[in-house]
Amino acid sequence: MAVLITGGAGYVGIHTAVALLEAGKDVVVVDDFSNSSPDSIKGAEKITGRKITVFKADVADREALEKVFAGNSIDAVVHCAGFKAVGESCAEPVKYYRNNLDTTLTLLETMKKFGVTRAVFSSSATVYGGSDKMPLDETMPTGCTNPYGWTKFMIEQIFRDAAAADKSLSVMLLRYFNPVGAHESGLIGEDPRGIPNNLMPYIALVAAGELPRLNVFGGDYPTKDGTGVRDYIHIMDLAAGHLAAVGYTEKHTGCEAVNLGTGRPYSVLEMVDAYSRASGREIPYVITDRRPGDVAECYADPSKAAKLLNWKADRGLDEMCRDSWKWICGKK
Repeated sequence: MAVLITGGAGYVGIHTAVALLEAGKDVVVVDDFSNSSPDSIKGAEKITGRKITVFKADVADREALEKVFAGNSIDAVVHCAGFKAVGESCAEPVKYYRNNLDTTLTLLETMKKFGVTRAVFSSSATVYGGSDKMPLDETMPTGCTNPYGWTKFMIEQIFRDAAAADKSLSVMLLRYFNPVGAHESGLIGEDPRGIPNNLMPYIALVAAGELPRLNVFGGDYPTKDGTGVRDYIHIMDLAAGHLAAVGYTEKHTGCEAVNLGTGRPYSVLEMVDAYSRASGREIPYVITDRRPGDVAECYADPSKAAKLLNWKADRGLDEMCRDSWKWICGKK
């Protein structure tokens, strides 16, 4: 029996594939490679010494997806496929709603046709909207500030409704905070196309000399050093959370939402200092105006994941930066 990972060549998907392979699971990947590379598959296979069955296809393509299910013994699905850039979602909302919802609906219909009842969904802390009450736990109200976030919100509801209607379904909605870093081997990592949207890959390119400086948006927040504070989680801790969630779906039915974060927030300037130590390079930065919609703090209460999944994040900021820098150096 195999675990299917949609969007499995992407940043979260490929690290999750490694965790599953190392746990003895067979892995099938479906990815259209629109925002990923086949090189990540090769890296994962080199790390684990195991093969991944790969299909190049759009998850919203029903005929292609049904062929994957028909030709492989799929036991569970980890659903990572989807567009994920907040700014682009604001500029092209219809594109985001069409892609992210269509892939999910096609996947659920195909799962039903082939009798697959276990799913883990790649959700996001963006579903909490702009709450200023911290830490965030799963009982808090949800709501979003951009189309990307709303797609995650809507997909969570789709899975909840499906599980309410079909009592055999077991679904875990994993609300990620800020995945960073890379596999410690340096063979796989985050590889955004163009200018990165997220903080750590941007800092990494500044350290590598590919970008001149980091723009820090806001230096007057009511935080320890005036810069925004976020919950960063090592990508391999996140991958371990997926492995635990897949295991949970084997023994439970229904639908649960769970935070995957550390509960230990870091400021932008703490990130800059830690990356400078890891790389041995100065990270030039300039503090600019706040961005509309940004909040001072955002971090998780991860206690539900500890209780339900027996999971917690083990790696700290220095390891996140070290592994990211190893990945960046290995690409040169």
